Amino acid sequence: MEKDKHSHFYNQKSDFRIEHSMLEELENKLIHSRKTERAKIQQQLAKIHNNVKKLQHQLKDVKPTPDFVEKLREMMEEIENAINTFKEEQRLIYEELIKEEKTTNNELSAISRKIDTWALGNSETEKAFRAISSKVPVDKVIPSTLPEEVLDFEKFLQQTGGRQGGWDDYDHQNFVKVRNKHKGKPTFMEEVLEHLPGKTQNEVQQHEKWYQKFLALEERKKEVENNVSRDPSRLYKSTKGWEERTKKIGPTGSGPLLHIPHRAIPTWRQGIQRRV
Repeated sequence: MEKDKHSHFYNQKSDFRIEHSMLEELENKLIHSRKTERAKIQQQLAKIHNNVKKLQHQLKDVKPTPDFVEKLREMMEEIENAINTFKEEQRLIYEELIKEEKTTNNELSAISRKIDTWALGNSETEKAFRAISSKVPVDKVIPSTLPEEVLDFEKFLQQTGGRQGGWDDYDHQNFVKVRNKHKGKPTFMEEVLEHLPGKTQNEVQQHEKWYQKFLALEERKKEVENNVSRDPSRLYKSTKGWEERTKKIGPTGSGPLLHIPHRAIPTWRQGIQRRV
């Protein structure tokens, strides 16, 4: 098995030699760590073994004197302390290994689920990408037809990677799930990193900043939509930026344009239909 591993992973002609060299370096560090730990354990056990041998030798020639009894007591206490110290160190090491094993299993499960998501959602992702690519940028839409808050939100999505901030669906959904579980408190960062092994702490922090802005802009958009539902005429009111542009030049360059009545919109649409 060891031979097969080296022939496949550490082959100089492999297309993934750079990636494999990183694994090789990590494996060498792990081997070195195990050797160091083994030497330390052997040294501790050898010391305990020697002290026990000394105690056994002393018990072969017992002297009923206070000094001799005190010496035996000190030797026994030293052996007992050494054994207890060794057991406590091994217990802590074992608990840390259990924790690392659990973390590794979680990471492997997360990666496995993520790969399954990629395989199942590949076609849907391509369709979504084509749909996004075919959309007209928000800044090409006539500004007067959309409230400023809606424009800000849509521009933000276009500039920052959509409703997931450039992350894939699996990572973002897990981020939101853990964040909601902790109710947005900073303590959620550590658990997010456990669920998303491919993300660094800095990447998670940047995504959190993006998500906070996303929520704020989305809330503004919802407020505007609620206002529009109560007052539909607001949808046709010009934004400040559009008013500034139309004050300088009209649609044909003949002069200022201060208002575009909403009744003109159906005619405009009919003109397009005739041309089509």
